[in-house]
Amino acid sequence: MTILKTSLRNFLAHKGRMALSAVAVLLSVAFVSGTLVFTDTMNTTFDKIFAVTASDVTVGPKDAPAGDSGPETGKPDSLPASVLARVRAVQGVASAEGGVSSQSVTVVDDHDKNVGAASGAPTIAGNWTSTDARSMEVTSGHRPTRGGQVMVDADTAKKHHLAIGDTLRTITAGGDFSARISGIATFKVTNPGAAIVTFDTRSAQRELLGTTDRFTSINVTAAKGVSDAALKRDVAKTLAGSGTYKIQTQKEAADANKKDIGSFLDVIKYAMLGFAGIAFLVGIFLIVNTFSMLVAQRTREIGLMRALGSSRKQINRSVLTEAVLLGVVGSVAGVAAGVGLAVLLMKVMGAAGMDLSTQDLTVTWRTPVVGLLLGIVVTVVAAWIPARRGGRISPMAALRDAGTPADGRAGRVRGALGLVLTLAGGLALYVSTQQDGAGAASPFLGLGIVATLIGFVVVGPLLAGVVVRLLSAVVLRVFGPVGRMAERNALRNPRRTGATGAALMIGLALVACLSVVGSSMVASATDQLDRSVGADFIVQSDTGQPIVPQAQAALEKAPYLDHVTRYKSMDATVTAPGGTVKKHAPLVAADPSYASDLRRDTKQGSLQAAYGKNAMSVGEKYATAAHVKAGDTLTVAFAGGRTAHLRVAAVTSDDGVIDSGVMYTNITTARRYVPADRMPGNMMMFAAAKDGKEKQAYTALKHSLKPYPQYTVRDQTDYKKTLRDQIGQLLNLVYGLLALAIVVAVLGVVNTLALSVVERTREIGLMRAIGLSRRQLRRMIRLESVVIALFGAAVGLGLGMGWGTAAQKLLALEGLDVLSIPWPTIAGVFVASAFVGLLAALFPAFRAGRMNVLNAIATE
Repeated sequence: MTILKTSLRNFLAHKGRMALSAVAVLLSVAFVSGTLVFTDTMNTTFDKIFAVTASDVTVGPKDAPAGDSGPETGKPDSLPASVLARVRAVQGVASAEGGVSSQSVTVVDDHDKNVGAASGAPTIAGNWTSTDARSMEVTSGHRPTRGGQVMVDADTAKKHHLAIGDTLRTITAGGDFSARISGIATFKVTNPGAAIVTFDTRSAQRELLGTTDRFTSINVTAAKGVSDAALKRDVAKTLAGSGTYKIQTQKEAADANKKDIGSFLDVIKYAMLGFAGIAFLVGIFLIVNTFSMLVAQRTREIGLMRALGSSRKQINRSVLTEAVLLGVVGSVAGVAAGVGLAVLLMKVMGAAGMDLSTQDLTVTWRTPVVGLLLGIVVTVVAAWIPARRGGRISPMAALRDAGTPADGRAGRVRGALGLVLTLAGGLALYVSTQQDGAGAASPFLGLGIVATLIGFVVVGPLLAGVVVRLLSAVVLRVFGPVGRMAERNALRNPRRTGATGAALMIGLALVACLSVVGSSMVASATDQLDRSVGADFIVQSDTGQPIVPQAQAALEKAPYLDHVTRYKSMDATVTAPGGTVKKHAPLVAADPSYASDLRRDTKQGSLQAAYGKNAMSVGEKYATAAHVKAGDTLTVAFAGGRTAHLRVAAVTSDDGVIDSGVMYTNITTARRYVPADRMPGNMMMFAAAKDGKEKQAYTALKHSLKPYPQYTVRDQTDYKKTLRDQIGQLLNLVYGLLALAIVVAVLGVVNTLALSVVERTREIGLMRAIGLSRRQLRRMIRLESVVIALFGAAVGLGLGMGWGTAAQKLLALEGLDVLSIPWPTIAGVFVASAFVGLLAALFPAFRAGRMNVLNAIATE
């Protein structure tokens, strides 16, 4: 009880000094709690949607996955309409109706503007059923009752300013068709952003499926008292023997849909938790520094307690109890802040087009428990070393001035250990660059990153002594005596300076590493485009939709073109003469002109010959693994088609990232073995302009595709810019998440300086007494902060560039063989670190400047 009272008294006495550490705990816990609340809320939202949009029992095509949109053919899998009558006759069926649904559509207004979701959510077209009525209600106009009518959801109507009577054009693989809006339906549950358009049943069948005698699903409602499981069993008996249907209860259908969306949510959750873990790691340095300095400042107090009979264990427990109090306060506030962060994330997602309602906000018991446990455990672990150090203070310390001189020198054992870890990590990084495969290199890369990070943290005090002196010679010496005093203050306690700089080092090392990797990826891809791509223009959908036949026809009619190349991704199982089987082989069916659109090195045979009758090419790695050479015959079983025997006319190099390892054949060859209704659409198309007509062809292609806004025409310059933008957006997102760790590191600099000012109160008073002005004092503290920040930046950026260089060597094994170090970014981050140091010093410098000189001198 005495220990608790003492700890509570000390905690409240130093509450100002604890505040920044509490903020670090708060931020880290808030990120974890916010992530859990956000992902739980998304799960709740989708659970509600899937629960109300699934009928008691659903009958669908056997091989159609949940949410299947038929991306290859442009038409969804379907089943005969005759199945509906058979299902209606099953005992226990209250009602059954045929459903039509397709995601392979694009809906545009009368200005050819896409009215689909901009967030990546699908546009879903189909017929209106009673199942839809469970999740939506018609709030304006009426549902479609005949051809030429369409109903849209209220969210889409609001976003795109649609009203009853407006005309919408729906683009499908079977052709375009127009309809006037007859009604607007509002969701009863949260719509995460999908655009919904519905037609009358016959129109939906005819336009989306190409026939009026098929459905994509049969939705069955159970009679009163009949369970879903029993109904499924009876329906399965009636349809037994066909073996072509997938029958699911409401729960099974909802679970299948949840599984599909679950992998996406897991990526978000674990990525955000990873960044929260980095913030926790950085926060550990802040907490260690805080308690180390507090213990040092209370040396005489602890010495007196030891002289009065307190044991080492009691002192240790007293400091750890303060850590528990700090962890509890920070964690409780962090959990509350996490809920606010989740709401903020929902608002951000809403602005991006993915609507999430705060009515579905889900806070489970797991969130506060995980947040509190993490916050308290991390804080106590971080405070353990300072607590042990406090327990070792002897009663004789009561006779000495406050502070522990031993803290001013880094231990030799620690330095040796840090050097060993750093060298071992560097060796692992080097070994990773000498491997022949990415799988073998990855463990060495991971080990090298972890070992060098720990090594740099451990050897931080030694690095501080060297790096701070070098930086001071360049940055501080120009400020005369004030600069030299700032340098000496930074070097006074290298262990403290090393720990403070290490917090900033971690975040900036990751920034530098990712910058090198991202820049190298862009440079490699750009180099590959320059060396390999002969086509002037590339046409594709950014959402992965195949190019519909009417858009293809418009492209082929565009003037100023030398040729247009079709490109289809096929699904096939390839068997080598020796019996080696490769399922889902990367087979592409293209026009012969693709041989000039993408220049590839040929190791054996002729690539042009691979586009001949019953011929194909294979990649070099596959040929080596399957013992295949030019002239051999492969057995190719096309998905949805027949089996072919194709002659290997060429073996191509796998160097590069464009079509690496792909097998090629002619579209004409593929059509001999795949029925027309199972033939995939063109995933991309390439075009080459006539000599000197590039600008005119570019304009003509864009004009020809204006009615089809889902497709983009890019020349090579556009394509390079798209690559840069995509990687840049990803890096900016990562940098934004890493900013949390950097903010915590900045708090660490602020806290270290603030506590250092308190520790040097008497010293500051004496300097003021002998003539140091307030302005000079503040400048000294700001310069000390700048050099600490630059130390962390220099070490972090150097370490990160080393990681990035090793990672690029691994990427080179996959064809990304250009190393590019973004020096402007590195230099910008380094300079920005100086401003971070200035910002961190504002409060400590202001506080030091306001000290009363006589009171400061009188401080013990």
